[in-house]
Amino acid sequence: MVDLDSEVPPLPPRYRFRDLLLGDQSWQSDDRVQVEFYMNENTFKERLKLFFIKNQRSSLRIRLFNFSLKLLSCFLYIVRVLLDDPTQGLGCKDFNRSCSNQNYTPGTIDWSPIIWVNRSLPLWGLQVSVALISLFETLLLSYLSYKGNIWEQILRIPFLLEIINAVPFIITIFWPVLRNLFIPVFLNCWLAKHALENMINDLHRAIQRTQSAMFNQVLILISTLLCLIFTCICGIQHLERAGNRLTLFDSLYFCIVTFSTVGFGDVTPKIWPSKLLVVIMICVALVVLPIQFEQLAYLWMERQKSGGNYSRHRAQTEKHVVLCVSSLKIDLLMDFLNEFYAHPRLQDYYVVILCPTEMDAQVRRVLQIPMWSQRVIYLQGSALKDQDLLRAKMDDAEACFILSSRCEVDRTAADHQTILRAWAVKDFAPNCPLYVQILKPENKFHIKFADHVVCEEEFKYAMLALNCICPATSTLITLLVHTSRGQTAPWEAFRQLTGTKQTLNRECQQSQEQWQKMYGRCSGNEVYHINLEESAFFAEYEGKSFTYASFHAHKKFGVCLIGVRKEDNKNILLNPGPRYIMSSTDICFYINITKEENSAIKKQEKHRKKHESKLSYHGTSRLPVHSIIASMGTVAIDLQDAGCRTPSGPTLALPSEGGKEGRRPSIAPVLEVADSSSLQTCDLLSDQSEDETTPSDDEVSAGLEYAKGYPPYSPYIGSSPTFCHLLHEKVPFCCLRLDKGCQHNFYEDAKAYGFKNKLIIVAAETAGNGLYNFIVPLRAYYRPKKELNPIVLLLDNPPDMHFLDAICWFPMVYYMVGSIDNLDDLLRCGVTFAANMVVVDKESTMSAEEDYMADAKTIVNVQTLFRLFSSLSIITELTHPANMRFMQFRAKDCYSLALSKLEKKEREKGSNLAFMFRLPFAAGRVFSISMLDTLLYQSFVKDYMISITRLLLGLDTTPGSGFLCSMKITEEDLWIRTYARLYQKLCSSTGDIPIGVYRTESQKLTTSESREMASQSQISISVEDWEDTKDTKEQISYRSNHRNSTSSDRSDHPLLRRKSMQWARRLSRRAPRHSGRTAEKINQQRMNLYRRSERQELAELVKNRMKHLGLSPAGYDEMNDHQNTLSYILINPSPDTRLELNDIVYLIRPDPLAYVPNTAPGQKDSFCNTVGQDTREETQL
Repeated sequence: MVDLDSEVPPLPPRYRFRDLLLGDQSWQSDDRVQVEFYMNENTFKERLKLFFIKNQRSSLRIRLFNFSLKLLSCFLYIVRVLLDDPTQGLGCKDFNRSCSNQNYTPGTIDWSPIIWVNRSLPLWGLQVSVALISLFETLLLSYLSYKGNIWEQILRIPFLLEIINAVPFIITIFWPVLRNLFIPVFLNCWLAKHALENMINDLHRAIQRTQSAMFNQVLILISTLLCLIFTCICGIQHLERAGNRLTLFDSLYFCIVTFSTVGFGDVTPKIWPSKLLVVIMICVALVVLPIQFEQLAYLWMERQKSGGNYSRHRAQTEKHVVLCVSSLKIDLLMDFLNEFYAHPRLQDYYVVILCPTEMDAQVRRVLQIPMWSQRVIYLQGSALKDQDLLRAKMDDAEACFILSSRCEVDRTAADHQTILRAWAVKDFAPNCPLYVQILKPENKFHIKFADHVVCEEEFKYAMLALNCICPATSTLITLLVHTSRGQTAPWEAFRQLTGTKQTLNRECQQSQEQWQKMYGRCSGNEVYHINLEESAFFAEYEGKSFTYASFHAHKKFGVCLIGVRKEDNKNILLNPGPRYIMSSTDICFYINITKEENSAIKKQEKHRKKHESKLSYHGTSRLPVHSIIASMGTVAIDLQDAGCRTPSGPTLALPSEGGKEGRRPSIAPVLEVADSSSLQTCDLLSDQSEDETTPSDDEVSAGLEYAKGYPPYSPYIGSSPTFCHLLHEKVPFCCLRLDKGCQHNFYEDAKAYGFKNKLIIVAAETAGNGLYNFIVPLRAYYRPKKELNPIVLLLDNPPDMHFLDAICWFPMVYYMVGSIDNLDDLLRCGVTFAANMVVVDKESTMSAEEDYMADAKTIVNVQTLFRLFSSLSIITELTHPANMRFMQFRAKDCYSLALSKLEKKEREKGSNLAFMFRLPFAAGRVFSISMLDTLLYQSFVKDYMISITRLLLGLDTTPGSGFLCSMKITEEDLWIRTYARLYQKLCSSTGDIPIGVYRTESQKLTTSESREMASQSQISISVEDWEDTKDTKEQISYRSNHRNSTSSDRSDHPLLRRKSMQWARRLSRRAPRHSGRTAEKINQQRMNLYRRSERQELAELVKNRMKHLGLSPAGYDEMNDHQNTLSYILINPSPDTRLELNDIVYLIRPDPLAYVPNTAPGQKDSFCNTVGQDTREETQL
């Protein structure tokens, strides 16, 4: 075999200059043909041009060599000046001139020291060599750059300077007499500056990387300034050889003093050539430097707009995250910064904002605050450009957050931009974790590769749906995903605010302080995680059931264990049930005021009577002082003595008036390992039950036999399959229309259908795919079919066919084309029979010239509904959380005004949830989807938060994982008394885990207000008895509306105005004493009558429209006013919190399908029978 290595000669090591000129001679002896790819560089000139100009690397070497020659020539000039002595006059002897030492005489100039210098022979030789090389290089480059116009090459300033500095040295070779002739070699500094600029340009071309224009401009400015100073120093020093004979240091001192405009005057030029040179240099400086500074200032302003770069050194030594947005608003920025930096371990992180728009004034002011200016870097650029991603050092970032602009008119286009940004970042930095926010659910599958995705419409509609069956779910989720640390209300400030508006007695103050303290303290609870074997809370429960661990951890430490995750499984299980046995490798998820790592645990003393006296109750709803004390992020937990109670709890004696023979007098213990006999899914607080699996005669006749299964059609890709109540056959599209009859039915309004349960009405602009997630939780399989509420979609625009295909399989789902602006549409869709009215923010109004005006139409429409249908539960979505203060607005309500001032104080203190004490938000009547942005931000620290939230909202269903539901406390259940006993009852009977309480209280009136109400009641009776009216129906209607009215701002009715005037005149004649007090009382009573009259006028308006539409007004008469109640949430309250009537308890119920017995396959249709015994479903899921 032929050895190919011996046959093929090695290639030359590199591309040498000799090879360019002569070619490689080693190839001439080879028989093979050499092909040289020079293109057009086959001539000698073209080869030289390739080496000196076109080739980036060789050109860079040539320019670097030229720059070094110029610096060397300047250095040799300084050496010559230091060695020269102008008093010797060596240059004059050759011309036989008398150059004896002489002093300067004013008025005369000796030009010989200026023309002649003392240059030694070695120094002359070096300068001549440098001059020859420089001149040869200049001539060669001029020849290679020649393009037909020789004067263009000759008249260039660098060429002229080269001739002035090099040609005289070459002449001295042939004429030695001129060897000591002065040559202005210091002018080579300008040639060095020119070579430096060309060298930087070649450097950019060679390394294929571009420095910023700011760097180039600063370099040019500094080099120009140095050249001016060096030229002035050398020129003044040389000219003053005939004057003051200044040294280089004296000349440097003079130039610095002169250019800095100080001008001490101790060193000044004496002869006119020096003075002329100073004038020329100052003029040049006044022309050149301002131009350079102007360009630098312009580049600096542009740099400030674009934000500059995040240096590679900082990216490698510091940690940073990148925030990509299409437009940056101040609310979005502050929400991100407050939530991101709320975690202690993120304090050293930097935030790099990449935004294509220019920074607005508000954002600029915020980023100038020292707290943020040191940690936030704003870069103007696009995520679709690799250069901008390189500026942000995306490949070194810890994470990238990509947020959509929800204020865009076209939300689909906004999603498309987000998708492209996510693709660009993934392509540029594949290892960078992505946190993406998307608006439309149908676009979610494009970004499945992202580490964490939050779809706005998915979460929004699921949260609105759960709000209808679990009140205030939106507030519950919002408080859990926020880092609030317990927003305890400053009551002293609140009391002062309310005292300025109204007189409150001590009892009223205690009551209002109470709910704010309870609500504020419990709002600090968040979801944390810890490994079981490393936990002081849960380590002792290894090998025990989940419900046992959850109950005893709450009883002992006050923490609520809600879920686990196995080591070998990524799925989180919420309340896996009593059959789940805790393992040492499990990850536990719990709700607490702070994480266990920040807790210090100490044992309580057995006998602390003083402390127990402080824990006594002062009212039925007062929360005792909790043992958990939050202080600077660290919690001290006092352990109760284990010997105080038996594991089964104390034996309860039932009240005599509430006891029943069938109810057990005590609560069963929570077993360590569950058995089949202890698992009874009976009624939570009683033993009564009914068989849901056996349909009643009414259900059979009405065709209400529903199947359970997965929906056969999904409106978008990526929806999680959910087991639901479905129809055996899909409903024709014509039957889905509520307000129009068809060949299958003739109903044209909600009243004609005769629904047994109250309606749930959703008012939306369009039937988007996200609306599908509103229906699914309300038709989930674990909801009893007797509790299913009819759903009516009130849409501004007709739905698409594919959306109707998705909803036609669900029972009792209808739609109607109409608007909440129209009273007739509201009445047709059954608003008088509705339990909840959900108002979704319209996409067409989300963008406005003034940002906060985007919610104006929604707010006014909801306020109209609130005035017309006061008992209707209205759940509203807003774009901006700041607009929550306008919900159910009462201009003359002193309590609301006091809460408004309290909110302002909380906002001044930097609270992340300043609006949380607003009554509509606390009651779950309003929420903003922007509040869920923090869910994406928290996922950077708590990567499990999105999964837990989706499980709670029913967006994901994991086998073996529980679901969120609720139950209501009735009078028969008050024997439980405390939250801890309820926890034990639920864990021991059904395996449910309570996580919070939704409490509704009545606002207590002051003494003066109570008297006014009593007097108003008496006045109403006296007026009706005194006034002789013939229409008895009108009197009854008047009494009814009179009793149910409250203090709201209303107009009057003509008949009532006449009655009130007659009544006032009669009372004024009967008042013998206290005329002033009586007059004040009369005015107050008259105003109450006016207010009642507007309520009656609104009622008459609604009734007339109902009669006009052929609807019965009976349902409207039953609507009561609930304006004197307030509701709030207690997340994970203290174990000894008292239960109150009508409390709604949030539960995480185990998955019924996880424990279906194999011996009873026929009972799978009803989850109540899956664990052995039928139940009476009283819970509101």
